[in-house]
Amino acid sequence: MHKYSVRCALCGEIQDQMSLRCSKEHDALLRTSYENPQIILRNLPGIWKFYDWLPVKGIIKEGTGKTITYKSEAFAKEFCLSHLYIAFNGYWPEKNASMMTCTFKDLEAFPTVQRLHEKQDKNIMVVASAGNTARAFAHVCCITGQPLLLLVPQDSAHRIWTLHEDTSCVCLITVKGDYYNAIELASNVASREGFVSEGGAKNVARRDGMGTVMLDAALTIKALPMHYFQAVGSGTGGISAWEASMRLVQDGRFGKVLPRLHLAQNIPCAPLVRMWVAADVSPDVMEVNCPKDMYDDVLFNRKPPYSVIGGVRDALKATEGRMYGIDNTSAAHAQHLFEETEGIDINPAAAIAVAALIKSLEIGAIDPNDTIVLNITGGGIKRLQRDYNTYSIVPDMNVSANDPEAELKIVKKATEKFKR
Repeated sequence: MHKYSVRCALCGEIQDQMSLRCSKEHDALLRTSYENPQIILRNLPGIWKFYDWLPVKGIIKEGTGKTITYKSEAFAKEFCLSHLYIAFNGYWPEKNASMMTCTFKDLEAFPTVQRLHEKQDKNIMVVASAGNTARAFAHVCCITGQPLLLLVPQDSAHRIWTLHEDTSCVCLITVKGDYYNAIELASNVASREGFVSEGGAKNVARRDGMGTVMLDAALTIKALPMHYFQAVGSGTGGISAWEASMRLVQDGRFGKVLPRLHLAQNIPCAPLVRMWVAADVSPDVMEVNCPKDMYDDVLFNRKPPYSVIGGVRDALKATEGRMYGIDNTSAAHAQHLFEETEGIDINPAAAIAVAALIKSLEIGAIDPNDTIVLNITGGGIKRLQRDYNTYSIVPDMNVSANDPEAELKIVKKATEKFKR
């Protein structure tokens, strides 16, 4: 029997393990089903401890980290929270946290690249990102030598750094435009010969990798939490937490009730909040002046996987979840309070989740005695920069999203760099 199978979330039919979509062209995500019904930690580094519930047949030994879940004391005391657990993703040596890109996007990058190697795909991997995903994929590709074409908005270029001096496997293209413009260009380039898409939300490796946040939390608590808080851009992390929770329920040792998802975005640039509150509003409607002036623009995605079967809407409905719109002032206050009490710096996106937790208490959406998991999706950058040298990846080219020749220019630049 295979270690895992991949099925359509709508029709349930088994698909090719490497497929990104249902062979019947259903508008539905694919999901993995694993041979081992119960999760057992392996004696492997980082994320690979959860090997039995990752859609891979091997591992990348170097450079991987994992979520570190711990029970909060100082921050929890501020709000009289009895059972608040922090799922920390980043660099914090005192907690044995060693995600060296300081973002939980590491959790999706490693299994995605591993699967590409198992597929024996020699093409150039194409990734669009507003910063954190790009940093994570650059990290693992510098380790493995996988050729990587990164497309990021030019305003996000400052986020593309690494601990590796040699970044010759990365071709960085900055785009005059927003994240969705980068996504569109990346999709067009990836469809060309010699290139391959990493798959986005459709890739089970990405979602199951991020789902290990919930696995680590449940194994630490020895039960599923009642509530799960996370800031989201596309919402894929929320989908991942839901899918992991369903597997843990089927495991039988962690409880029978799915955690309620509490997902947060930065208003006014919050498409998922708008769609959840006003379901009849088209996801194509563009927020005014977004992503300008956001507390963290990595959280803005114009077309998230909301209505697809198995997507964000289904995750929220299945868990009786909530969406929160968090303004910049609330986020700044939450970030300061968390860093002051817990003693580690966190990324602005994570501050949105902290602010959502505070807001949920204010409106009575949770009880202080409930078991809560707060996903700090990134942290420890300031701490890491004290301990290590970081190297900015220099862009190979800048293109305009409005340039009709942009796609051809990108293909030519990447082909020349990697001599394809």
